[in-house]
Amino acid sequence: MSTKNHVNMPENAVAVIGAGPAGLVAARYLIARGLVPIIFEASSRLGGQWNSASAASAIWPGMRTNTSRVMTAFSDLDHTSESAAYPRQEEMLDYLERYAFTLGLLPHLRLKTRVERLERADNGWLISSAEDKEVRSEVFQRVVVATGRQNLPDLPAVPGLDGFAGALGAVHTAQYNGSERYRGRKVLVAGCSISALEIASDIALGGAAQVVSSNRRQRYILPKVIAGVPTDHVMFSRAAVLMESVLPPEMLAEGLTMKVLKVAGSPDQFGAPRPEGNAFVAGISQSQGFLPAVAEGRIAVKPWMERVDGHTVWFRDGTSVNVDAILFGTGYRLSMPWLSEDIIRMIRLDGYGADLHDHTFHPDLPGLAFLGLFDLIGPAFPVLELQARWVAQCFGSSQSLPARAAMLVGVERSRATRSGPINLPMHVAALTFARNAGAEPDLTIWPDLERALLFGPLSPISFRLQGPDLLPHAPAKTKAAAAAFGGIITDDFTPEEEGIRQLLKLRPVQTAA
Repeated sequence: MSTKNHVNMPENAVAVIGAGPAGLVAARYLIARGLVPIIFEASSRLGGQWNSASAASAIWPGMRTNTSRVMTAFSDLDHTSESAAYPRQEEMLDYLERYAFTLGLLPHLRLKTRVERLERADNGWLISSAEDKEVRSEVFQRVVVATGRQNLPDLPAVPGLDGFAGALGAVHTAQYNGSERYRGRKVLVAGCSISALEIASDIALGGAAQVVSSNRRQRYILPKVIAGVPTDHVMFSRAAVLMESVLPPEMLAEGLTMKVLKVAGSPDQFGAPRPEGNAFVAGISQSQGFLPAVAEGRIAVKPWMERVDGHTVWFRDGTSVNVDAILFGTGYRLSMPWLSEDIIRMIRLDGYGADLHDHTFHPDLPGLAFLGLFDLIGPAFPVLELQARWVAQCFGSSQSLPARAAMLVGVERSRATRSGPINLPMHVAALTFARNAGAEPDLTIWPDLERALLFGPLSPISFRLQGPDLLPHAPAKTKAAAAAFGGIITDDFTPEEEGIRQLLKLRPVQTAA
């Protein structure tokens, strides 16, 4: 294996680690700011999680997106007209490859190149990478870490789990490869995340003899489609974020819980346990088929596991079940072992997050940005694009980094919220990054779009109306995104929307400067 001496890369070169959605959209906006991204990707193909051939991918056969095609795309490129409301894995990979081709990203890719180390250098950031038998050591002044949030399966400690005697073993859902393996078998799926519920449904409908779902707490569960409209168009709105400035948390929680019950019912109506507390306390998950499968007797719901004894799993309510397999849909931990100890210590990186200003920068790590490290609830693509736009603006000098004092406050704010897994609602993240990037549309400028912008989906195109990167066709496409699948078709506010609109006018709406 040959090794080259350190090479100082040109001043306008920016290292982007990861060629999944986050890395690709970061590269697109870095180019727009006159910078030259170099995208490091360990796999032989771009796509991140959507590249099922990647060793890091947790995609299973037949998997579809959890979010609609409008909200699982970037503003520069739509899905094809043939795509379903919820695209398949292969459609997503095709979309990302078309995006990279259309936006001119292919020449910037270094495929089959694994980053082995990222550390400080005297004049920037030293990246050690390996491609086949060649090792490179290069110094960049700027680096974007875009390796994704879901890279290390999180397996809980359950007494006796090591001695589980089921024929198909106990694994994380990251290793799930379809329902055929479990046909005629008794299966326990642990967890109440979207993936856990979707996999439990897939196995139940795939001919399993018995499916048991176990969770620590019963969440409220929304379907993927509400009255023909994708749930992410209905639940993640700008109005929902703005309401936080005019209503106390308990009223917001009550309102959200009532909305969930109105559109989806309560899990106990289907035969699952009743969630304890409001939607803020119990949490919300999503699955189109899980609760109907419970109602049909295809899935039994149990509390969390107390212990495992051979083939038998005992639950906290004293009941037990004999199973052939256990699948843990219990999420992922952050793992970036190639980061230097200095960086890890500075950002206090653990398995669930890092201390960063607005999830992106640290005041003592100039030239280093993190993209998509948060555990997001809801559609990721609009948020990743907005965060990428902010990073590119800061790195491209079209806007300066936040003042050090503000960044220190941001780091402390992040530290104060660090108590286990950090869940970030999509609409909160989107408006945070939109404001940072100067891309939040001013409602007073767009009266014909006011209803779509307040109560419609936070589509990526709706953040190209004004400010940097505006597009002439953004108004028409914003209205089309809001009307997609029979959503907001007219400009006439419903009585409920009019009440919210008037309430929001009690305080000024925050807009981009």
